[in-house]
Amino acid sequence: MEFNQRIARISAHLHPSNPQMLENQVLRQSECRAKGGSPGFKVAILGAAGGIGQPLAMLMKMNPLVSLLHLYDVVNAPGVTADISHMDTGAVVRGFLGQAQLENALTGMELVIIPAGVPRKPGMTRDDLFKINAGIVKTLCEGIAKCCPNAVVNLISNPVNSTVPIAAEVFKKAGTFDPKKLLGVTMLDVVRANTFVAEVLGLDPREVNVPVVGGHAGVTILPLLSQVKPACSFTPEETEYLTKRIQDGGTEVVQAKAGAGSATLSMAYAAVKFADACLRGLRGDAGIVECAFVSSQVTELPFFASKVKLGRGGAEEVYQLGLLNEYERVGLEKAKKELAESIEKGASFISK
Repeated sequence: MEFNQRIARISAHLHPSNPQMLENQVLRQSECRAKGGSPGFKVAILGAAGGIGQPLAMLMKMNPLVSLLHLYDVVNAPGVTADISHMDTGAVVRGFLGQAQLENALTGMELVIIPAGVPRKPGMTRDDLFKINAGIVKTLCEGIAKCCPNAVVNLISNPVNSTVPIAAEVFKKAGTFDPKKLLGVTMLDVVRANTFVAEVLGLDPREVNVPVVGGHAGVTILPLLSQVKPACSFTPEETEYLTKRIQDGGTEVVQAKAGAGSATLSMAYAAVKFADACLRGLRGDAGIVECAFVSSQVTELPFFASKVKLGRGGAEEVYQLGLLNEYERVGLEKAKKELAESIEKGASFISK
């Protein structure tokens, strides 16, 4: 009898989409969690079956700070869930398929990571992406507002410069907006900057820290090369080369893949690096500082990417930019002009 109950628990765990089991499933999953789970946080990935979502889900399953991992998508979620659930790490994995299961996927979550949407393809601008991904983000954020309004949200779906304002407007309409808990993920820009600067300096990228501010597209991406740690200097030619390569890093990958996708693997790595920082902040660790696109008063714009201190409440402090050199001041003005248009585009998508 106990053997059959264990099999039923595992079945419910892997196949939550079975409507005949929905009522008992909650009890069985809870029982499974109580017996097999590790202490940690409850994390949901929305868009878990996509090019970013799959490696992201795998890496989050490996994170010891995650106790419960919910994988949601409109297609292929059961297969990804079954695959990842076989990994012998502490997090319990559950899959959720389709709009009807979105609320179940989100209920009780403490961190929600959103890579959902279509990827960039050759010749596609981030504006083209907006037309498709804006509606996806709106729907998912309505679910978050209803089911886990206190969760920290890591928004990856592009164009981040517009999708973060969309999410903010959805949360405002629902009366749940907490500016500290909505974080646009720009970590890939930092990861690229660390890597490219390390190549020029002949250092290990893990020893390099480059602040990247502004936004998450083209000229809105502004690496502050004057503030690189360890302290160093660059020639004007190096500064131009590095800035341009960091800004065009996404296009570099799209072109290299020649129609077979965009930056999925490095994005998943960067997303997990940022999510881990958020979880350590939620745990109460001190001194967790990363760059993110957040509600901000650093400039006259309502949203801006800069260094933030992560804590139990999300982005608990947003840092000023510090001293900029002339090249960076010029770049900042270019970034703000384009960023203002992208932010307005996102906000007006909800208000119209």
